[in-house]
Amino acid sequence: MIFQALPPDWQEALKSEREEPYLAELEAFLDSERRLNTIYPSKENVFTALKLTPLNRVRVVILGQDPYHGEGQAHGLCFSVLPGVKPPPSLVNICKELRDDLGIPMASQGYLTPWAEQGILMLNTVLTVQAETPLSHRNRGWERFTGAILEQVNQLDRQVIFLLWGSPAQKRAETIDAEKHTLLKAVHPSPLSAHRGFFGCRHFSAVNRLLEEQGAPPIVWTLPE
Repeated sequence: MIFQALPPDWQEALKSEREEPYLAELEAFLDSERRLNTIYPSKENVFTALKLTPLNRVRVVILGQDPYHGEGQAHGLCFSVLPGVKPPPSLVNICKELRDDLGIPMASQGYLTPWAEQGILMLNTVLTVQAETPLSHRNRGWERFTGAILEQVNQLDRQVIFLLWGSPAQKRAETIDAEKHTLLKAVHPSPLSAHRGFFGCRHFSAVNRLLEEQGAPPIVWTLPE
């Protein structure tokens, strides 16, 4: 069951979704898809972002679209890949901006779990995908579910910083209270668009500056080799 796979704190936060018909429909769809096709990420990794970043520890949100659709890539954190997997082009561009913004050397790997463990909720708006078929699980219910996750973050009584890269992420965040939270926007880091405003956005230093203004520790963005 989808709901039973959530960590306890997120189960409590999202309890109003539990009996909604769309969730049962989504679960039936996923069961069928897993019987017929290869689905990423693996079943146990679908909620990695929620397992690594409890609601009461969320300080930053990075909002992606849907998981990587290549073998061995997706593991439940947006933009991240498992150790030993070649970083995809968008992730390479993220690391280039990190280098240019904060002087952090280019990482040889793209396993972003250390970011999630520091309070960055790295959430895709669609949490599964059929192998080699991008956006194949769009409009099946995940958007409503992840919208409920974002609303729980929105309701926190403290400032959260949202990194919104690309128009889909920015559109999904239209209901976030911009008076309470900080929304940093840029084009998507994809090679198709990064040169039009992702490079030079300096979001990583901006996040740390904003956290320090809150009296909170900055994010250690450097990735271990």
